[in-house]
Amino acid sequence: MNPIDWDSLDATGRAAVLRRPTAAVAVEVRTAVERVIAQVRADGDVALRALTRRFDGVELGAFAVGEDEFAAAERAVDDGLKRAMREARERIVAWHRAGMPREFEIETAPGVRCGRLLRPIARVGLYVPAGSAPLPSTALMLAVPAKLAGCRELVLCTPPRADGRADPAVLVAARLCGVDRVLKLGGAQAIAAMAYGTESVPRCDKLFGPGNAYVTAAKQLVAQDPDGAAIDMPAGPSEVLVIADAGADPDFVAADLLSQAEHGPDSQVILVSDSDQLLAAVLDALPRQLSTLPRADIARRALEHARLVKVARLEDAFALSNAYAPEHLILALREPRNWLDQVEAAGSVFLGDYAPEALGDYCSGTNHVLPTGGAARAYSGVSVASFQTAISVQEVGAEGLRAIGPCAATLARAEALAAHERAVTLRIGRIGGAA
Repeated sequence: MNPIDWDSLDATGRAAVLRRPTAAVAVEVRTAVERVIAQVRADGDVALRALTRRFDGVELGAFAVGEDEFAAAERAVDDGLKRAMREARERIVAWHRAGMPREFEIETAPGVRCGRLLRPIARVGLYVPAGSAPLPSTALMLAVPAKLAGCRELVLCTPPRADGRADPAVLVAARLCGVDRVLKLGGAQAIAAMAYGTESVPRCDKLFGPGNAYVTAAKQLVAQDPDGAAIDMPAGPSEVLVIADAGADPDFVAADLLSQAEHGPDSQVILVSDSDQLLAAVLDALPRQLSTLPRADIARRALEHARLVKVARLEDAFALSNAYAPEHLILALREPRNWLDQVEAAGSVFLGDYAPEALGDYCSGTNHVLPTGGAARAYSGVSVASFQTAISVQEVGAEGLRAIGPCAATLARAEALAAHERAVTLRIGRIGGAA
């Protein structure tokens, strides 16, 4: 993993450096997911049982988590973890509440009042991964804004363990946020079930949550189908890009890179710096820290896709980052806030030496369900607004019609839409006025 000199690369070489590891298997993944979705649509619960047996190695009679399993989870999770989850939840609530959209109404012309109504999405599907590592934090990140938005029905799917039960910490986190409907389903089959419905899984209006390449492909496929479901965003394999200067702590930087690499072998980590010394020091720190990690094998495979890039100026680092549009962007810089104006595309930004990305994963308050794969150019992370629809409203009286009707009629004539024009001019004629 030698540092790459950015200035020595042409456009093709730079594109290769920023290429995601999942791009190489995208067609294969999509084909496999299409088969899974077709199975679930055709055979419902029968397909879900077969797929759960195949992928999770578990034979399930029922998918729903019962009250006994919730109670057992409460007993299994220690008090320290429960306290940490409650503490994290309070900060997540505070941040999401502060950013909630609001209804409004204004007068755009005399006699014309226009406003916006907010309505919760009726039934939402929440996907909480629990493959190589359970993610109770994701249950908090999804259920908190869904509840603040006022969604009436929350359906949470999470993969079963080898013993046929859901991860206890995920169940405790779900209950902490008021989620009672949890189904033991994982992977693309869970996404298909929530999108189209089966005998045991209700059809949902919109699906949320991160996942591996298969889950992400499933979400994208059902979103493209008129009979499917809307989705929050592409939220696939985790990624981080760190911009560090000569003053950054190489141990901190290495730890941040490894914290994302341990998510999965298809995760990607990138370090960009204008300092040869910093890059060399991080290269030295990585193997030392890697050797101490329980998930070292997973992180090592992810590091095969890692990139250490030398740039001439920090401005070049931000241009690189904006082209990549990372899920997580860490600014390990001496004056990080001064560089925020340079950030154009990123899911979440972490400022300074004491803001590890892991805090955003768990308890700083921001949401960790973020766009990946370059989607941060056009998508934002999950928020309360993600769980709501905004409905525009207009109220027009006779005075208002006289004021803005001629404008509408003129525009309708320009577009050769006579019925549009007539719908306005008939009314103006009835109340007395000129179009």
